Amino acid sequence: MAQQGIRRLIVVGGGTAGWLAASHLARKFRVNQHPTISVTLVESPNIPTIGVGEGTVPTMRQTLHWLGIRETDFIRQCDVTFKQSIKFIDWLRPPAGGQSHAYHHLFDYPAIQGLDPTPYWCQDPGGTPYADAVSVQAHLCEQGLGPKTLMHPEFGGATAYAYHLDAAKFSALLTEHAVNQLGVNHVLAEVTEVVADGNGGIAAIVTDRAGTLEGDLFVDCTGFSALLAEQTLKVPFIDKSDVLFVDSALAIQVPYERADAPIPCHTLSTATHSGWIWDIGLTERRGVGHVYSSRHCSDEEAERVLRAYLGPVAEGLSCRKIAMKVGYRERAWQGNCVAIGLSGGFVEPLEATGLLVFDLTARMLAEMLPGQREAMPAVAKRFNLRVRHSWDRVIDFIKLHYVLSQREDSAFWRDNRAPESIPQSLKDNLAYWQQQQPSGYDFASNLSIFNLENYLYVLYGMEFDTEVCAERLDQGEAARQKMAQLAQQAERLASQLLPHRQLLERIRQHGLQKV
Repeated sequence: MAQQGIRRLIVVGGGTAGWLAASHLARKFRVNQHPTISVTLVESPNIPTIGVGEGTVPTMRQTLHWLGIRETDFIRQCDVTFKQSIKFIDWLRPPAGGQSHAYHHLFDYPAIQGLDPTPYWCQDPGGTPYADAVSVQAHLCEQGLGPKTLMHPEFGGATAYAYHLDAAKFSALLTEHAVNQLGVNHVLAEVTEVVADGNGGIAAIVTDRAGTLEGDLFVDCTGFSALLAEQTLKVPFIDKSDVLFVDSALAIQVPYERADAPIPCHTLSTATHSGWIWDIGLTERRGVGHVYSSRHCSDEEAERVLRAYLGPVAEGLSCRKIAMKVGYRERAWQGNCVAIGLSGGFVEPLEATGLLVFDLTARMLAEMLPGQREAMPAVAKRFNLRVRHSWDRVIDFIKLHYVLSQREDSAFWRDNRAPESIPQSLKDNLAYWQQQQPSGYDFASNLSIFNLENYLYVLYGMEFDTEVCAERLDQGEAARQKMAQLAQQAERLASQLLPHRQLLERIRQHGLQKV
C-alpha cells in the first residue's frame, strides 16, 4: 500500500501563535522553493489579537534570525524595546515604611563557572543582592542602559537580551514576512464547519469565502475556543487553576507624559494583594496590566488597584478585561491536528511564558513533523510527552515565585503557600535545595525551559535559605575577589553603553550591522 505524504499544512487562526506556527513550518520545509508542499493560514478578518503579554525571552532572537527577519526591521516596525531582566517588586514582602524589596531575574547567565560565588554568598550575603554577586547586568538595568551598541551585529550584544513589543504590530510583521518571503498562503475567511475524518483527526475545514480546504496536517491556533482540538476532537483540557490562581487581567495602554521619558530596559512586575502588575515600556507607550485571581479579588477592586498604581496618568484611560484559562490540553497532538497557542495551553504571563511556549512548540512541530501520515501516531506520542513535560516545568517555575513569598497580607498569598496547591515535584526540589545548592544535575532535560540559572536568580533573589557546608568553603577570599571584579566590570561596561531610549533612536535612524 502506498504511503500518504504530508504535503498540505493548514494553520487555523492567526495572531502571534498562528503566524509563528506557519512561519516555522514554511521555513523548515522551504515551501517557497517546493511547490509540492504548501502552508496555508486561515484566519477570521473579524477577530483581534488578544495580546495578553508584550514580553519575550532571549530565544526570540534565535527565532527571528532563523526566520530571516532583520532585527533592525523588527525594532522599527513593532515598537520594540530591549528587555534584559524582570524586576520583581514587593514579591517577598509587602512594602513598609516606604521601603520595597526587589530583585532581578536576569537574562545573562550567572558567573558560576569555575569558582561559583553562590555558596559563599549564601553563607554571608553582606547586603549584596544575589544578582549583583554573580552578574553585571542588574547594574546596567538600574542605570537604564541598553544591552548593546551600534557596533554589535544584529542579535548580538554586550549582554543577553530579549524584547518588549507591540503584539498587534508583531503579528502584522510576521504576516507580511510569512506571505512575501516564506511562501505562506493567507486566507481571510470565517470557518463555518470542521469536518472530522472519523479516525480522531480532521479531514477539512469549510469556510464562508474560500470554500472547503482539505489538509494533511491542521494546526489549531484558534485561541481559548480551541475550535479543532476541543470543539471538534473533544481533547480534554487539564485545568491547573488549583495550582496557579491568577485567571484574569486588566490591560491598559498608557502614553508617556514626555516624548523623551526614560524607558526601563526590563519588565517591572509589582506584587499586589491578589496578584501582580506588569509594566512594560515600549517606544511610544507603556503597556500596563493587573493580573489577579478572581477568587480573591473583584474586577472593580482590581481596577482600583491598577489605577492607584498608575496615578493621575490613568485618568480617562480605559481598561480591557482578559479572562485566562489556566492549564493545558491533555494531548497537544491528536490525530493530524496539533494545538498551538492558547488552544494548547496557557498560564499567566509571568516570565513571558506565553510566547515562549508557543514559539517552542511551533519550532518543535516543524522539526518533528514526519513525511508520511503513517508515522504520525508515533511522532505525536513523543511530541505530547515533550509538550506536557514543558508545561509541567513551566508551572513549577511560576508557582515557585508565589511559594517563596513571605507575604501574609492577604488570603491570596497565604493560599498560594498551602501545601495542597504546590506540585509534588516543586515540593521535592525545595526540600532538597534547603540542604543542597541547586546544580545542573537537577535539570537533566533541555526541554524544561527554565533551568538552573533561572532558579538561582529567583531562589536567592527571594532569600531562599540553603544550608551550605561551611567547612568546604575554603576559597572565600577568591570568591569575594570574583564578586568585586564583577562590580568593576559592570562599571566599565556601563561607561560604554547608551541610555536605552537613545540607543533605540539611533538603531531606528542608522540600523544595525547585518549578521
